[in-house]
Amino acid sequence: MMSSRVIVTSIVVLLAFLSASEGMSLRSLGVELHCRCIETESKRIGRHIERIELIPANSHCEDTEIIATLKKTGQEVCLDPNAPWVKKVINHIIANKKH
Repeated sequence: MMSSRVIVTSIVVLLAFLSASEGMSLRSLGVELHCRCIETESKRIGRHIERIELIPANSHCEDTEIIATLKKTGQEVCLDPNAPWVKKVINHIIANKKH
């Protein structure tokens, strides 16, 4: 009886380890399993932005995420995709890519 508990416990621990290592390996490949943006910034910070990353909605996050990297600090800030100034910036980027 005791040995069956040890076997079941060992299997559970092994499965938990495999699940955790699979999640870590996916994250190391750049695959996010959830939304990256918890809060978004809507105030104008346009002149402080060095780079913008646009992440379309996908199976892991139903929201479009816009992540700006700031010039001075390198900090990443999630932008509110519904803010009028953010929409203008995105439209400007899209227009420049077409040319």
